[in-house]
Amino acid sequence: MPSSVVNNYIYFPETEILRIIYQSGAVYDYLKVPMEVFDRFKTVQSKGRFLNYVIKPNFKYKKIE
Repeated sequence: MPSSVVNNYIYFPETEILRIIYQSGAVYDYLKVPMEVFDRFKTVQSKGRFLNYVIKPNFKYKKIE
């Protein structure tokens, strides 16, 4: 199901960075996201809700674009 918040995402396992490309065009890297969290993220129905309640409060991030 397409997300109204997330356009695309990429996970870099070697650095544990989760890159989120938002529908707005903004790109953020979430740092030190374990593979287990990413695996859960891939399967959830609401990517935006998971971002707001699990990823954003628990992982540092930096804006890329």
